[in-house]
Amino acid sequence: GRGRLSGITAALMLLVFILFASAFIEMIPLAALVGVMFMVVIGTFEWSSLNTFGKVPFSEIIVIVAVTLVTVTMHDLATAVFIGIILSALVFAWESSKHVFVTIEKETDDERIYSLQGLLYFGSVREFSDKFQARSDVKNIVIDFGHARVCDMSGLEAINALVERYRKADKNLRLRHLSPDCRHMLEKAGSRVNIEVLPDDPNYTVARLRRDAK
Repeated sequence: GRGRLSGITAALMLLVFILFASAFIEMIPLAALVGVMFMVVIGTFEWSSLNTFGKVPFSEIIVIVAVTLVTVTMHDLATAVFIGIILSALVFAWESSKHVFVTIEKETDDERIYSLQGLLYFGSVREFSDKFQARSDVKNIVIDFGHARVCDMSGLEAINALVERYRKADKNLRLRHLSPDCRHMLEKAGSRVNIEVLPDDPNYTVARLRRDAK
């Protein structure tokens, strides 16, 4: 069938065979059923997906191959689809969070404030380190983490290594606006890291005006 109703017709006929004609299906030789299943596989396989090899990202090819292998080995399409969804989600999370962006928020002759955006973890520490050049930078450096977050110890060690690099260049590197989780990681690290964190901005409240009794 090639029309729009072919799929519905096939599903309904299969339902009829299972409910009312099971005795007749048992009379069909198993080899014939195997041949029918081979033809179904050949007809339903998306052969055009083979042309995408070399034209799409390598991560997508891995997902396609993984789903195919799981389907063939485990004979369970639902499990294969579930594994494919997990792999796609992991690839998306990796690709979307491995980049960090650094912009200059404020700059003077003696101080420069950088604003960091993104997630700092083991997948982005190298790109983070390459954003800063200690020798050509000014005397005092502040990195604002208001739009960033340190996710693991790799990110914390990358910051500590950057601080040491600036210290060897006889320059000061400090951090500000760290999240509570980042501060907790610093406390747990203890003497393993030597990072100076500026105090957060004070919380301002609305002042109450006292009216004169007169």
